[in-house]
Amino acid sequence: MIVVSWFARLVAAFLMLACLPATAAPPIDVYGKLPTLEMTAMSPSGERIAVIGMLQGKRRLLVTDANRKLITSVEVGDSKLRAIHWAGDENLLMHTTSTYALGFGFTTDKTELSSMIVVNLGKAAPWTIFQKEDRITGGVRGYFGAIERDGRWYGYFGGITLQRSGYDFVLGSTKAELYEVDLETQKARLVSNRAPSPSTTRDWVIAADGSLAAYLDFEESKGDWTLYNSQRRSIASGRSPLGDISLLSLGRAAGTVLYFDRDAEGRGTIFEISLTGGAAVEVLPDEATDRLLTDGKSRLTIGWTRESDVQEDHFFDERHEKRMAAARRAFPGATVRLVDANASFDRMIVRTDGPGDPQSFWIVDIKTGRADALGSSYAIDAGDVGPMRMLRYKAADGLEIGAVLTLPPGRSEKNLPLIVLPHGGPATRDYPVFDWWAQAYASRGYAVLQPNFRGSEGLGAAFRLAGRGEWGRKMQTDISDGVADLARQGIIDPKRVCIVGASYGGYAALAGVTLQRGLYRCAVSVAGVADVARMLSTDIRESGQNRTVIRALRTEIGTGRDMKDVSPANFAARADAPIMLIHGVDDIVVPFDQSRQMAAALSRAGKPHEFIKLEGEDHWLSKGETRLAMLKASVAFVEQHNPPDPAPAAKP
Repeated sequence: MIVVSWFARLVAAFLMLACLPATAAPPIDVYGKLPTLEMTAMSPSGERIAVIGMLQGKRRLLVTDANRKLITSVEVGDSKLRAIHWAGDENLLMHTTSTYALGFGFTTDKTELSSMIVVNLGKAAPWTIFQKEDRITGGVRGYFGAIERDGRWYGYFGGITLQRSGYDFVLGSTKAELYEVDLETQKARLVSNRAPSPSTTRDWVIAADGSLAAYLDFEESKGDWTLYNSQRRSIASGRSPLGDISLLSLGRAAGTVLYFDRDAEGRGTIFEISLTGGAAVEVLPDEATDRLLTDGKSRLTIGWTRESDVQEDHFFDERHEKRMAAARRAFPGATVRLVDANASFDRMIVRTDGPGDPQSFWIVDIKTGRADALGSSYAIDAGDVGPMRMLRYKAADGLEIGAVLTLPPGRSEKNLPLIVLPHGGPATRDYPVFDWWAQAYASRGYAVLQPNFRGSEGLGAAFRLAGRGEWGRKMQTDISDGVADLARQGIIDPKRVCIVGASYGGYAALAGVTLQRGLYRCAVSVAGVADVARMLSTDIRESGQNRTVIRALRTEIGTGRDMKDVSPANFAARADAPIMLIHGVDDIVVPFDQSRQMAAALSRAGKPHEFIKLEGEDHWLSKGETRLAMLKASVAFVEQHNPPDPAPAAKP
């Protein structure tokens, strides 16, 4: 049994989080800035912990040893960090992205390129993968893991190879090839060539010794795919017109590999097949899975995350399963997710969310039975965390919808003002965990509803398929049906509701006051789609007329008149509430022009609106300064048009 040691010595002072008094709501900056503890990873030995966090007002990579002694501190500033990975105990890899403007000859004006920064602890200055390779361009095009061989560590990365033309190198193809990079000498070695034709993409899986285990080629014109072993022999093939095929990892046993395929009925299946060929076997046939868990040394698949309202990590090995279950028991009532673990799986980092928890990280030591606090993402007192729970309601056609309801802390659950916060994607979903955006609104006195409308992922094939062609239609009324259910229960005042969202959620916010009417007192769209037809034409053009992209978009959304009928920009004159538009200028997912077009349409119609440009920001609100600017502006806007109730008096 693991006992949580609440008074255990925490990590060094730079990870200590000062709790704010519960007599007043935390300042909005606490929610809007990047998390105080953003991400963390454990080395294979378990003796080193890496953290991206704040130290003396600066965002840094911090690495400590088992005794909490600081090994290194690297300032990372406003870099767009996506992940950190250990390669042994001496090499840390930081995955970053940057927005780049492209020149003439490309199908898009901007793109997001990835880089992998290598921090060799105590050996050399940080360096970037491929920085010494003049013939490789385009940053890192995928990370395929790291292995140890003969005492040295190697990483595996996709890269675009330039072709020699006379004395120069020129771009001959934008398809990636697979390289092995020595993490000490920085030298790169080609492991596998690019796909054979411009219309084919290739993905790879690496074996435990660094050799190529398998690769999958996908041809976009018809959706044909073929899975090959290292001897280039086909071991599986099929057709996936919408591109729902992917190579995942090595299988559960040596000599096997896993791949994912979605059938015509929308059911996604994980298959395991021998690298020598034969019949593919369905893995976890009765489980909804969110991710697979792999062993860092053997690279075999050892577990999975069960998809449900409360996600859980599980393992095929009984010992691993018992240890993960013990970690969950240490935090009753909380959602416990595995972040990382050492090679022997007797020391791990877990993240908790739940009542009074502003998303916390813990080091769980199986041998000592301790769970010591590593830190929290947000410096918020337990009493200031808005309680969240799942609720169920029926859509107009009888389909059951699940939603997350977050309530304002310390308020009665009656007649509350409401913020509706639909998720992006739209093929994602929300969970009853700490959400910085929802919590920010709850701290100001609002109930927050996050509906998992039809078309959301992780709720079964039929539920996802029910969203096809329903942009602005049933996907939209699924959201407002949740508002009606809360009003029926007396939890919210239906006359005091605003709708706010980002990406698809931004589209839903715009649709809520144009395609729908009489429901919301205001709408905030962050990087939202305003013209669906224009979005599709842009996506198709930027894909280079990729046939798979065309089929997928038309299947999910529709064509022709359908798209015009569900585009808020075409109905700006019908807007019945003030609208705020917020958009990052460097957005490559939903172009900035979408909000500019909506603003112009609202101006022509004489409708009240505000338009805020976030300079240097992307689609994901990756930078602290602009993320905070978005939050401050949106909170002020909803407080103006949908004022919350006065805060309850502090108890003496």
